[in-house]
Amino acid sequence: MTTPTLLSRIELAERLLRTAARHTLDPEVEVGWAAPPVPGLLWMPEHRVTLYGTPLWDRLTPEQRVELSKHEVASQCSTGIWFETILMHMLLRHHYAQDQVDAHARHTLTEIAEECRHSMMFGRFLTTTGCPDYGPGRRLHRIGRAFKALGNPAVTFAGALFVEETLDAMQREAMRDASVQPLIRQVSRVHVVEEARHITFARAEVARHVASLSAPQLALTRLVTAGVAYSVLRALVHPRVYASVGLDPREAYAVREANPHWRATKHEWTVKVVAVLQEQGLLADAPSRLLLRRAGAAG
Repeated sequence: MTTPTLLSRIELAERLLRTAARHTLDPEVEVGWAAPPVPGLLWMPEHRVTLYGTPLWDRLTPEQRVELSKHEVASQCSTGIWFETILMHMLLRHHYAQDQVDAHARHTLTEIAEECRHSMMFGRFLTTTGCPDYGPGRRLHRIGRAFKALGNPAVTFAGALFVEETLDAMQREAMRDASVQPLIRQVSRVHVVEEARHITFARAEVARHVASLSAPQLALTRLVTAGVAYSVLRALVHPRVYASVGLDPREAYAVREANPHWRATKHEWTVKVVAVLQEQGLLADAPSRLLLRRAGAAG
């Protein structure tokens, strides 16, 4: 007999599958890859560039500011590919342990397919703009191997929710800003439309799995979730992006970490998801709050 919890889980999956059937977007069609960049437009809202408001920013020419914004977006896309690869691996492990044919399983596979397209889209953005694959850095790349192999379902969906909601806040702003390059606005729109379903799915799964944790499991999940939040925010923009405009990466990194505008940006991008996770008993303990403060997140 189907339990009420399982039934509600399947009902949600069926609703998300119906939405996916109506609103799945193909980046090959929805994004104008061949269109040239619009001269003078930045690749993100100006006040979201990491050096905005600093003396280093004032020294940059308009052309350098455009170039830096492009490389910062490229770094974010590169980090997105890294995390979505981890998420796809973890979702496949989640699917492997479930009923293989019900609506929940079908939605899990649908989300994996969409994350795969998103990673391909971000990769094509890097190719189209001529930017390198900055990645999250060697240390996080190594940590990611263990995380994707060992993370429990609560960690999987809490980490996914933090990343998805942070990117959602970032990209909703960019896609609505007429001062931003059309290419990244189109890429952002594709991601926002489909990630809305992933966020709904992750919120429900976080609540379901956290409720089943023992006290030691909850403590570990809190620690790992805070570690994910800290690591992802630190990895959003690789220091090597500053070399694209002739700046010393170490100097620019130090300036950015002290920049109140950049810390305010990270706070605004994360305030919603931190509140959601705290409602579920995550990111609310003292060690988590300390990591959030160090990373510049809300909380």
